[in-house]
Amino acid sequence: MAVARVTKIIGSSPRSWQDAVNAALKRANKTLRNLTGLHVLEQKARIEKGKITEYRATVEVTFILED
Repeated sequence: MAVARVTKIIGSSPRSWQDAVNAALKRANKTLRNLTGLHVLEQKARIEKGKITEYRATVEVTFILED
């Protein structure tokens, strides 16, 4: 029987929400093992002078805990 854990991560990108999600996943892969899923919780953006300057994605990543 496996036990999983879920952790919340916020990724950002100057280009798009998809890039922000990918940035979060890339960072999670550096320190977490056995990733099995990702859930996008919300998308936000920073605006300066009427234009989006930063896309932010809050995600939950699921990973299996090792014995």
